[in-house]
Amino acid sequence: MTLYKRLLSGCAIVACMTVARAEVVAPGEVSIENLRIDRPLTTQAGDPVEGRKVFADRTLGNCLACHVNSDLSEELFHGEIGPALDGVAARWQPEQLRTIVVNAKAVFTDESIMPGFYSLEVGENVREDLIGVTILTAQQVEDVVAYLGTLQ
Repeated sequence: MTLYKRLLSGCAIVACMTVARAEVVAPGEVSIENLRIDRPLTTQAGDPVEGRKVFADRTLGNCLACHVNSDLSEELFHGEIGPALDGVAARWQPEQLRTIVVNAKAVFTDESIMPGFYSLEVGENVREDLIGVTILTAQQVEDVVAYLGTLQ
């Protein structure tokens, strides 16, 4: 094996180890101050391509159930309950978007029907197997926030 290939191999191993060691803020440790979560939930940066997938996935974010989003016009059945998300990055800072995705009720009111995607405050009548479980992972939240940041 050439020195170049060994170096590349070593870099790939280090990259994999870095991803595996990404630190995550647990849902109960998320700090909302002034309606903002300033600190990302994970040390791995959000991926807007993955965030777009989570946003559209009816089994994960299911964001289209309530929000219109022109970027996903190929998807069927956009809801009109929540605001249209076209231009959302011009209206909200990433720290604010993170807070809304983590726990919209902390930003708006307890009456908001938007769920807290990374919150353990889930309300009443929750199935026992879902108590203590978040809808999205910390990384998925960061991915969605990165995706929303592309919606100028």
